[in-house]
Amino acid sequence: MNDAITEILGQLTLEEKATLCIGAGPWKTVSIEKLGIPGMVMTDGPHGVRRSSDLDALITKALPSTCFPTASSLACTWNRNLLSELGHALADEALSQGVSVILGPGMNIKRSPLCGRNFEYLSEDPYLTGEMAASLVDGVQSKGVGVSLKHYALNNQEYKRMSTNVIVDERTMREIYLAGFESAVKKSKPWTVMCSYNKVNGQRCSEHHELLNGILKKEWGFEGLVVSDWGAVRNRIKSLQGGLDLEMPGPQHGNVQSIINAVRTGSLDEAVLNESVKRILTIALQAAKAAKKKDFDVDGHHALASRAASESMVLLKNNGILPLKKINKIAVIGYSAKEPYYQGGGSSHINATRIAIPLDEIKKQAVDCETTFADGYTPDGRDQPLLISEAVREAAAAAAAILFIAPQTDTEGIDRPDLEINHQQVALINAVSAAQPNSIVILNNGAPLAMRDWIDGPAAVLEALMMGQAGAEAIAAILFGKINPSGKLAETFPNALSDTPAFTNWLGELNEVRYGEGMFVGYRYYDLKQQPVMFPFGYGLSYTTFEYSNPGASTTVFKDSDGVIVSVDVTNTGNVAGKEVVQVYVRDVKSTLIRPVKELKGFAKVELQPGETKTVSFSLDEHAFAFWHPAYHKWVAEEGEFEILFGASSTDIRQRITVALQSTRELPCILDEESTFKDWLEDSRGKKVIEPMYLQMEEHFSAMMGGGAASEAMGSDLMGFILEMPLIKALQMQQSTLPASADQIVQGMLMQAKMENKESV
Repeated sequence: MNDAITEILGQLTLEEKATLCIGAGPWKTVSIEKLGIPGMVMTDGPHGVRRSSDLDALITKALPSTCFPTASSLACTWNRNLLSELGHALADEALSQGVSVILGPGMNIKRSPLCGRNFEYLSEDPYLTGEMAASLVDGVQSKGVGVSLKHYALNNQEYKRMSTNVIVDERTMREIYLAGFESAVKKSKPWTVMCSYNKVNGQRCSEHHELLNGILKKEWGFEGLVVSDWGAVRNRIKSLQGGLDLEMPGPQHGNVQSIINAVRTGSLDEAVLNESVKRILTIALQAAKAAKKKDFDVDGHHALASRAASESMVLLKNNGILPLKKINKIAVIGYSAKEPYYQGGGSSHINATRIAIPLDEIKKQAVDCETTFADGYTPDGRDQPLLISEAVREAAAAAAAILFIAPQTDTEGIDRPDLEINHQQVALINAVSAAQPNSIVILNNGAPLAMRDWIDGPAAVLEALMMGQAGAEAIAAILFGKINPSGKLAETFPNALSDTPAFTNWLGELNEVRYGEGMFVGYRYYDLKQQPVMFPFGYGLSYTTFEYSNPGASTTVFKDSDGVIVSVDVTNTGNVAGKEVVQVYVRDVKSTLIRPVKELKGFAKVELQPGETKTVSFSLDEHAFAFWHPAYHKWVAEEGEFEILFGASSTDIRQRITVALQSTRELPCILDEESTFKDWLEDSRGKKVIEPMYLQMEEHFSAMMGGGAASEAMGSDLMGFILEMPLIKALQMQQSTLPASADQIVQGMLMQAKMENKESV
C-alpha cells in the first residue's frame, strides 16, 4: 500500500493535491479516475446510517436505515460484544448504501447533563467511553467500513459551539476529555477522527497543532486522517499546518486555490500537504477494497435493535410490581405510548425502517388482559387538566397503570435549560400515582431528569432512554418478565441541577468557558463532595439478586510493568436468570497529587442462571493505576497501596482488596529554585541531598529553644514553618552563617539531586 501511495503521490499535480484535501460535495470526497483514486461517501451514523438520498444536497431526506438505540442508551448495556455486533450491522447497512465512512461514534464526555447532544455521547466516564467506542469501531471496521471518532476535542456544549474557547488545564484534558479518545485510537485504530468546532486554550481545534499533530498523530500513533466537522475550518492553511487533513463539506474552490498559492509562495511546506494527501489516499484506497452489498437484513437488524434496547434499559425503582403478573386490566397513559420518542434531533436523525409502537407491543404481551389508553398530555407541553382527569379515571379503573413520559428536549444545536420534566407531565405522574398505587413510569429521554417532585409516587420506574426503533418491544418484554432488565447507568442522575460539577462554570461568557471543576466530573465529583445523588453511576436493578464473594488478586505485590489480575465470584441468589455488570474501581490510598476517590478501570457483563456462580477476572495494567502528572507531562503510576473495589455501582461496593504497586520507572527530578523544604524531603533524590541539612537544622532549633518538652514543641513549630518555605528563602535567612550564597548552594544541591537520576523521560 505504501509503495502504491508513493507512486500515486508522485503523479499528482499541485492542483490535484490541493483538490484532494477538500470535499467534492456535502458528503463526497474527490476522485481522480485517471490515477485510480476513488472518492468516498461519508455520512452521519452514530446509531444508524443517515445516508442522504441526494449526495449533492446538504439537507435532504435520508435513505431508510435501522435506528438503533443512541449512544446514551448503548453505553448503559456495558456490553462490549453487543456493540461489536451492532458495528457489524452498521457496516452492512453502510455497504448496501455505498457509504465508506460512518461519522461516529460520539465520544465527548458528559460534563453537564444539560448538553443538548448528550444523547449522542456515551458516558461521563472516559474508561467506559473508550471501551464501548473501541468495540463499536472494531465491529464496523472489520467489514471494510471506516468510522470517525468525534468530536475531538472538548466539545461539551452546544451553546456557541463554533466559537467557544475552552480553558482547561493539562491534567483535566488528559485524564477526562482525551482519555477515551486515546483508548479508542490505540485499541481500534479508527480510519478517521473528526475535529470539533471549538477552541481549546485559545486555538481552534481545526488548527490545533498540539492536539492533532502532537498528541493524536505522534504520541498516540494515529495513522488515519483527520477530517473537519462540517464547516469547522476557518483558515485552510493554518488547519493543514495544524494537522487537519480533509476539509468537509466541499466544494471550496477558494480554499483549494489558497493551498496552491501558499505552496507556490513558500508559506506552506509542500511536505505538509503531501502528508495529508498520503493519509487521504490511504483511507480512500482502503475503503475501495470493501465488498459491496445490495441490501441488508432489515428484519434481523430490527431484532438486533430490540435486543440492544433491552440490554440498555435501566430499572431505577421497583417495589415488586414488576414483572407484571396476573393483571386483568392495564391503563396505558401518555402521548408517547402511541407516538414513541425514540431518538434525538439533529444530524444523527435516522429515517427508521420501521417503528414499534409501545401501546401495540404492550397489547401483544398482555394477551389475557384488557388494555385502555389515555393521552395524558400533548407534544406542546401545555397544561391540560382535562387530559389528566381522563388519565386518572382510566388508571383508577385498572389493576395497573403504565405511564410513558417523554420530555422531548434532546437535539443537536440547543442545550437544555434545566433538568425538569414539563409541569403537565409531572402533574400527570403525581395524579395517576395517587389514584393507582400500581403505577409504572417509563422514561424516554437522552439525559438525566429531575425526579424529586414525583419519584416517591410510582411503584416502579424504567429508564428506557433514547431506545431506537425497536425499543417498544424491549419495554413490553421487560414489563411482563420476558426479559430481565440488565442496563446500568452510564452517567449519574443528580438530585438537582445545582448539585452538578459544572453548575458554576456552565456555558461560560464572552465566548469563553472555564472547566473550573477540573477532573472532578460525574461520579468523581459526587464522591469527593460526598454529595447524595438520585441514582449513582453504574446503578441498575434486576428481577434477581447477585452476591459478590471471594475477592482476590494474582499477587498482592506487583511491579507496574507486570500489572495484576484481580477477580471476584458473582452468584445469582434469586429465582430467575439475569445479567450483572461487575464494575472494578481503583482507589489510590496515598498520592502526591489530588486524585478522585475512585475510578472505573474494569467491567464485565456476566449472565447467570439461578444459583450459578462465576468467577470474573480483570487484568489491570500500569495505566489502571496511573494519573497524568503535569510536572512530568506523562502518565505516572506511583509506588504504594491501592484498593481494588468490586461494585454493582459506583456507590454499591460489595468487595475490596488491597494491593501494592512497586514502581520500576525512574522519573526525572523536578525540583527547582522555588521548591520548598517539604518538596525536597518528599522527593526521593532530593531527600538524600537535603536530609543531613534538615536534621542539623532540627537539632539546632531545638537547642536554641533551651531544651525540654516545651522548647521541643516550639522548635517543631518553627520547623513546620520552615518546611513550607522555598529552600532558597530558608537559606537566605541564614546567609551570614553560610559558606556561599544561598543561590549557589541551592544550584549545587539541584545539580546533585538531578545526578541521582538513573534515566530521564
